[in-house]
Amino acid sequence: MSSARCPCGSGNPFDECCAPLLGGASAPTAERLMRSRYTAFSRADAAYLLRTWHPSTRPRDVEFDRGLEWRRLLIVDRVAGGPFDRDGVVEFEAFWRHGAERGSLRERSRFVREGRTWLYVDGVIG
Repeated sequence: MSSARCPCGSGNPFDECCAPLLGGASAPTAERLMRSRYTAFSRADAAYLLRTWHPSTRPRDVEFDRGLEWRRLLIVDRVAGGPFDRDGVVEFEAFWRHGAERGSLRERSRFVREGRTWLYVDGVIG
């Protein structure tokens, strides 16, 4: 078991945070799914990203910029998305580095819950 902190910024060890979700466990909330998707981006896990993307908006594949390093995740806002909700919104800012260049991506993401499974629908970058 690894004690390394999870990339999602929760403060918890990776093995107790996003690792189970990346391994197939269901996210209990939209925010947890968002955090695990950030972790998947940081680890270039395309299979997980596609599996957690709603079929109505899912792309054929996910491409990664190998020089891009995701550094930190900040949750800005959340609306609904709890264990008993059917949909939710999570707004986040993800900080990155690409060589000497640094920046951030801010997105307001929509999620839906189908059965016991949360899925990413789409987002507005702003």
